[in-house]
Amino acid sequence: MSSASIAHGLPIVQARSPAATEEPAMVRWALIAVSLGFLGLFLVVPLVAVFVQAFEKGIAGYLHSLSDPDALAAVRLTLLVALLVVPLNTVFGVAAAWAISKFEFVGKSLLVTLIDLPFSVSPVISGLIFVLLFGRQGWLWPFLEAHNLRVIFAVPGIVLATVFVTFPFVARELIPLMQAQGSDEEEAARLLGAGGWQTFWHVTLPNIKWGLLYGVILCNGRAMGEFGAVSVVSGHIRGHTNTMPLHVEILYNEYNAVAAFAVASLLAALALVTLVLKSILQWKVARQLALSVEESPGE
Repeated sequence: MSSASIAHGLPIVQARSPAATEEPAMVRWALIAVSLGFLGLFLVVPLVAVFVQAFEKGIAGYLHSLSDPDALAAVRLTLLVALLVVPLNTVFGVAAAWAISKFEFVGKSLLVTLIDLPFSVSPVISGLIFVLLFGRQGWLWPFLEAHNLRVIFAVPGIVLATVFVTFPFVARELIPLMQAQGSDEEEAARLLGAGGWQTFWHVTLPNIKWGLLYGVILCNGRAMGEFGAVSVVSGHIRGHTNTMPLHVEILYNEYNAVAAFAVASLLAALALVTLVLKSILQWKVARQLALSVEESPGE
């Protein structure tokens, strides 16, 4: 590497032999074939099967299944839960990421560990925790009964369970992004007289917008597709506390396969949209991280 590159602080990269990084063509094609075969068997084939089964009785049968009052109630409840959960987790994720990446405080490591807790606890167990807290035999039941409040087997319980299993997504996307960006721009804004909210809206938020949207999309996808925790706290009350995944289970257990796959196709379509948006934003986040690393001083 030239001395000019060293003088400008560019990283020194040792040249590697092509033989150390390239595999024979047969190995590469074998790995590609295994990967494509695995994806086709466990992703593409089931996805195609869902839509084939959903339209087994034609478009009329498909629309009739989706227009059923219980199916419409499940769709409305799923959208309502996502509409409540995603903003709550967005606020928490931004606040937690800002605190962890910008400040040093006692208990910081504990906070990071707690954020990862839903990833290590079964959703069914998290649902049981809320039953132990808010159920008829739970610790908070006397207070809830005295004030005529219902949490378990009602919408609030579904929202709480979904919040628990989805709250890491936004925070986990923003923490590494904000740590990579550092605090130089925020400190410069404060020195120029900007207040806390001004700094957030005009400096921090524009820098994290793609990572924030990426986390929101992941959170929304998990919120609409959550089954385990919601199944425990919902009570499976048809037309009232059944989300789309729970309604699919009930229809399938009743041997109403066409209706079950019709509702499942909606979830699959939402998953495909989420996947496309996720891929686009993942590219945006990777590009933003690369630009942050290149522009940070001393790199």
